[in-house]
Amino acid sequence: MIELSRRPRRNRKSAGVRDLVQETNLQVSDFIYPMFVVDGTRQKSEVKSMPGIFRYSLDNLLEELKAVTDLGIRAIDLFPNYPESKKDRYASESFHEDTFYLKAITAIKETFPELVIMTDVAMDPYSSDGHDGLVENGRILNDATLEILANMSLAQAKAGADILGPSDMMDGRVGYIRRHLDSHGFTDVSIMSYSAKYASAFYGPFRDALESAPKFGDKKTYQMNPANKREALLEAQLDFEEGADMLMVKPALSYLDIIRLLDENFNIPIAAYNVSGEYAMVKAAAQNGWLDGERAMMEVLTSIRRAGAKCILTYFAKEAAVILNKR
Repeated sequence: MIELSRRPRRNRKSAGVRDLVQETNLQVSDFIYPMFVVDGTRQKSEVKSMPGIFRYSLDNLLEELKAVTDLGIRAIDLFPNYPESKKDRYASESFHEDTFYLKAITAIKETFPELVIMTDVAMDPYSSDGHDGLVENGRILNDATLEILANMSLAQAKAGADILGPSDMMDGRVGYIRRHLDSHGFTDVSIMSYSAKYASAFYGPFRDALESAPKFGDKKTYQMNPANKREALLEAQLDFEEGADMLMVKPALSYLDIIRLLDENFNIPIAAYNVSGEYAMVKAAAQNGWLDGERAMMEVLTSIRRAGAKCILTYFAKEAAVILNKR
């Protein structure tokens, strides 16, 4: 017999031993479930590029949330789909008190008071230009966008949002929003900043869901270059100093090193967005029989958690919750 003082396989010899020494644990409470809301009633339409993900009118959304909360999911991120007729270059619909998105937030909070509601702070769902900032002569204006984002944030806070998610990547927006919220008495509303949001190819299905693709150009002048790593530290440091309560990396799967980097450098929770394209890849491959979709899903989510993310925004939340609840 070969003499070996250390045999790592001993810690893998049975399911019981493997569970005992497992380093990373995934829980349903780690998930934030992104959901899409549309105006009207009795509406439920599947996003073709995201099998199993739907746009809901408020009545159907409330029914779906009963199933979501019964699974133990405690947080959602709500995104609105607006028709072109409601969009303008100033995203003015985003802070009208009677707009359906704000009414949906209020109705959800009244029906599910313990559910954490996260909202999206960016112009693109409401913008006739499809960009995250105010457009003038083909340029995205940074400073002029901040007031619009602040008004949007205040409207969402008034409606009942628990966590605001500035996803626009404008410089200085976290501090501007924080001051605006605080000056109006909303000191308890949290900010989960999209600190390291990359100009990624993995957002396509999400833009299908919201019908919010840019009308010209791309978002590379404000979203980060996928080749850059140290820049993520700068972005995160600025958001931290400006008052962000949590820092987010988006996308997740291709940026596990960035999740780890932020987790090692900041003593506030790090979140990661397992985005639409990452979801669609697994779904498409599974439907074609190219991989085991369930195993791939759990492996992806575990890798994001292992990298250091405390919160995971994922379209897999419901499916993963069913599996985790059986364990």
